[in-house]
Amino acid sequence: MMRVLPEGMQLGVASAAYQIEGAWNVSDKSPSIWDTYSDIPGTIKDNTTGKDACKSYEYYQRDIAMLNFLGIMFYRFSISWPRILPNGFANKISKDGSTYYNNLIDELLANGIEPVVTMYHWDLPQSLQDLGGWTNPLIADWFEDYARVLYDLYGDRVKTWITLNEPKQIGVYGYGATRMAPGINARGIGEYLSTKNMLMAHARAWHLYDKEYRSKQNGKIGITIATDYREGMTDDPDDVQAGIDAMDFEVGMYSHPIFSEKGGFPERVIKLVGEKSKQQGYPESRLPEFTKEETEFVKGTSDFYGFNHYSTKFYTRKTYKEGIYPVPSYDDDLGAEWSLLDYTPAILPHCTEIPHGIRKALKWVKDNCNNPPIMITENGFGTLSGLQDEARISYLVKYFNSILDAIEYDKCNVVCYTLWSIMDNFEWDSGLSAKFGIFEVDYNDEKRTRRPRASAFWYKNLVATRSLKPEYRPTLEDISF
Repeated sequence: MMRVLPEGMQLGVASAAYQIEGAWNVSDKSPSIWDTYSDIPGTIKDNTTGKDACKSYEYYQRDIAMLNFLGIMFYRFSISWPRILPNGFANKISKDGSTYYNNLIDELLANGIEPVVTMYHWDLPQSLQDLGGWTNPLIADWFEDYARVLYDLYGDRVKTWITLNEPKQIGVYGYGATRMAPGINARGIGEYLSTKNMLMAHARAWHLYDKEYRSKQNGKIGITIATDYREGMTDDPDDVQAGIDAMDFEVGMYSHPIFSEKGGFPERVIKLVGEKSKQQGYPESRLPEFTKEETEFVKGTSDFYGFNHYSTKFYTRKTYKEGIYPVPSYDDDLGAEWSLLDYTPAILPHCTEIPHGIRKALKWVKDNCNNPPIMITENGFGTLSGLQDEARISYLVKYFNSILDAIEYDKCNVVCYTLWSIMDNFEWDSGLSAKFGIFEVDYNDEKRTRRPRASAFWYKNLVATRSLKPEYRPTLEDISF
């Protein structure tokens, strides 16, 4: 059955600086933590790096041609902190780096495409990581200084800012494990220290904009939180509670301090981490506290809820035994095991098609975060190759149906949808082998030629007709960019 998109719902696509720009050492740009991390043997599954990636620093005008081809309304991209501030600090602003983003923003606007800018999408300057990175509380000062530079440079034209992309992935995988840069592996401590500091940094950037820039620049600013859904494996009360706790660890730890009336970390997270810390002989909880002043400072610091979603997991404590996960660790603190039940895992398991999960996640945000405007800032599907990407189209159709259900039946306030990603890119620890792009990138071609997949034509049709036709499948055309 054909379904019509809500009036006013905007459609766009997304990318991130380290994943597409390349030009890792052009001009005075300094190394990021991902430049450093991807050079370590064995960290990236296919042994590639993002140092060249899609060469968007050089070929960004072709990217804009692709956006025009799709007819989308906005483009979410990120700014590379070490490209703008080579020292990490605001004492030196790169002329070439700032000019690159100036040109990109101006050309987007000239083509009728709104720039939606993420300040931080994981590429911290290595110089700041050498000082502790997100585990150093002074990073809130450094991030505020960086935000001020961006507002001054681009705030006259950028009207939607996202401070941080997915703090959970930064903290848990980068500071509490070795899956992501910087790979600190301070399990059970590093993920929590970095989480509090990221939330403080976000709040600093929001308050700065609110007090000094909002009245003259008339924009909005928020945060993007990974909001994959978590639920109990069965209807057994213990499993139901495991699912609730998993949502608090997965999402609530980052949303509750900002969007709840009480503020601070969720009570169940505080309780579970505190109990485990005591059992393990720590004199106090490994989860840092917010002071009363900090709690009030962070509360309410987002004009929208940035919502990233890919799939769902199901949790139980019935089979959990201590030692399954490292002790201490975020996973052990939660104290539950997960599975995908009988759903068929996707080639990239974190994209396994469980479409009802996105509807439940959107409703969770409505019910637990004071019904904010929701910007879906990422949703997409990864493959390994091919222009005929039926699996991606199938995923998108089913997920869009569930999003429309959340809007129509659950009254979730979804204001936009952003497809991840405009093109194949460096997909973090999967390297260049994972293909999330609706445009294919030829990495064997020096010019990184891009070609639209079937899903690009499908999305182009969705944008043009504003109608979801579940049976519609496009015909490929021989077009390159």
